[in-house]
Amino acid sequence: MSDEKQAFSQRLADAMRAKGYVAKPGVLLKLFNSRYSGRSVAFSTASKWLRGLILPEQDKMRVLASLVGMAPHELQYGAGKVRVGEGKANWAESMGQQELAMVDAYLSLPPAQRKLVRELIVALAAKSKHD
Repeated sequence: MSDEKQAFSQRLADAMRAKGYVAKPGVLLKLFNSRYSGRSVAFSTASKWLRGLILPEQDKMRVLASLVGMAPHELQYGAGKVRVGEGKANWAESMGQQELAMVDAYLSLPPAQRKLVRELIVALAAKSKHD
């Protein structure tokens, strides 16, 4: 079990308790699946999050963060910890629901498909500069 995963699980459990929830997999499962628009997660997944065995994917991290009233990067990395090269993420505030849904869909893609999408966007942007 990595320190990062263990620290995440501790932050998640602490944040759940701060919101008045019992930090148990069954409680987390019901809360998460009631708010997540994708495929429901299993009890074992919620249990692994709370035991520090796995980290959630980014789309799931955002839902977890909203459930406990935290910014996703704070839930994942801790308060005040921004990785090198990362700024405060305020770009999402200016996005509409369609754009946010598109980003969530992009983040759920496997790496090879993400690469194709990035290449398509770069090609379209380059073409629009020349038009």
